[in-house]
Amino acid sequence: MSAFQRKPPAWFWIVSVVLFLWAAAGVFALYAHATLSGEGLAQMSAYDRESYLKLPVWFVWVFALATLPALIGAAALLMRSAIARPLYFFSLVGVVVQFGWVFGATDLIAVKGASATVPFPVAIFALGVFAWWFAGMAKVRGWLR
Repeated sequence: MSAFQRKPPAWFWIVSVVLFLWAAAGVFALYAHATLSGEGLAQMSAYDRESYLKLPVWFVWVFALATLPALIGAAALLMRSAIARPLYFFSLVGVVVQFGWVFGATDLIAVKGASATVPFPVAIFALGVFAWWFAGMAKVRGWLR
């Protein structure tokens, strides 16, 4: 029996679908960020509006690097393709650069506090690490080709 003939258990599909939905939400957040209208800006606090307007041009590209490979990686999991693991690695690089810049180059934590700003990015990173690990585990078990 070849490695790819091993059928993954039902929980593999459940986890893969959840990772796909999570990644789709990330891509939607990227879209909302990249297409924010003047009306949307007007609804922000003064600090958030100023921060958004000061973002470097490359920030949206790093945001895309954090989200798009995760979505493609999740789709690869659903297609049982081993390309998922390197895609999740690239996504993690994007997450680290994106939030590294946000926390290292801005005063966000000083203004809003760590308890309001750190947990969600940590959860995003942790889920990215989990997805990368999960794809590797699935490959080792012969569920991906």
